[in-house]
Amino acid sequence: MIRILVALAFACASASFPSLATVNLNTATRDELVAVPGIGPTKAQAIVEFRQKNGPFRSPEDLLQVDGIGERVLEQNRGNIRLNGAGAAPAPAGKS
Repeated sequence: MIRILVALAFACASASFPSLATVNLNTATRDELVAVPGIGPTKAQAIVEFRQKNGPFRSPEDLLQVDGIGERVLEQNRGNIRLNGAGAAPAPAGKS
């Protein structure tokens, strides 16, 4: 019964938000990041703060360095995120 309710809730949410435009991790605001599945206000703020402290993300995998972001969130959102403009930025010192 719980699985059915969860499936219905997901279907309703999907119908309300038919498609998510991709979000640029290097320019997105906290509010824009909250629209990404699995990213709530706390994780969105952590992404913004990480970016401010360490510079732009150079690859999607850099997102794993943010507290609270794991493989599941990254894999779930590979199609929802982009990194336009990040290639020219130097890697933060001490990070790889």
